[in-house]
Amino acid sequence: MMLIRYLSQIGKYFIMLKEIFNKPTKWSVMKQLIFKEIDDLIIGSLGIVAFISFFVGGVVAIQTALNLTNPLIPKFLIGFATRQSVVLEFAPTFISIIMAGKMGSFITSSIGTMRVTEQIDALEVMGVNAVNYLVFPKLIALLLYPFVIGLSMFLGVLGGWMAAVYGGFTSGGEFTMGIQTDFVPFHIAYAFIKTFVFAILLATIPSFHGFYMKGGALEVGQASTVAFVWTSVVIILINFILTQLLLSQ
Repeated sequence: MMLIRYLSQIGKYFIMLKEIFNKPTKWSVMKQLIFKEIDDLIIGSLGIVAFISFFVGGVVAIQTALNLTNPLIPKFLIGFATRQSVVLEFAPTFISIIMAGKMGSFITSSIGTMRVTEQIDALEVMGVNAVNYLVFPKLIALLLYPFVIGLSMFLGVLGGWMAAVYGGFTSGGEFTMGIQTDFVPFHIAYAFIKTFVFAILLATIPSFHGFYMKGGALEVGQASTVAFVWTSVVIILINFILTQLLLSQ
């Protein structure tokens, strides 16, 4: 029974994805909604992303330096390890899981509250495609999400550089050499491909849980929790699949 319930939910989710592009709202209205979502979801997330990225980059550099105890191992590997960790996994994947909590709970609770207060029913009575009206602006706003991850990558490496150099673990020149060593440009493309897919998941999975929730105010909180869990699970699964597809030779 549980399998059937999950399969029906997955089917419902894909039907919702199709509905997003049906009967679009007037552009004059949609434009305002998109700018509001960019402000709420993208600009509102920059502070926490910058803070976490900078200090986690520093921690990665310090941990790497503390584990390179053998004097035969060159110090530039601190920069190399920091770059690889931040660019390949930390910035695209772990920031996305944090955003599943921040953005996801906001999206689910805002749409869920509209469902509870019957605002969604009012939209549908007026002949508005509620899925397009509510979800499409979030989807468009999150197309800017790769810029957030680009900032995260930069600040993660910068945090690593500052922690390693000012902590006395290596020189600025050695750390920079490590950043440049064996650089594979496709790794940046790989990170942004993942980020683009995660952006779609971050916009749609929490919206789905908010739109189709039932109950009252208490259930809005429960729907936010469930949305966060499922968004995180799907991000980790998709991360595994994309890594296998894009990096396995």
